[in-house]
Amino acid sequence: MAQAMLSVRLDSDDKKSFEEFCEQTGMNVSVAINMFVKNVIREQKLPFEIKADPFYSKANMQRLKKAISDIDAGRMTEHELLEADDD
Repeated sequence: MAQAMLSVRLDSDDKKSFEEFCEQTGMNVSVAINMFVKNVIREQKLPFEIKADPFYSKANMQRLKKAISDIDAGRMTEHELLEADDD
């Protein structure tokens, strides 16, 4: 089987932490990445759920920007904001 190189950029602290994890589990980074790739190919999906955080939804960001604008303009105090009902 022919081998190919895969180059990935990631945060240096994350790389160090991942290398430490791999060492603690008795494998190296290459083995761990190969396990991940084989699992994705076999299952035809990522081995974890990926979903958007609803906090960062477009509607919520607009609501937060409006609230900040209202506070800055004096139309709402922080106390009123804390007492407002969630819609």
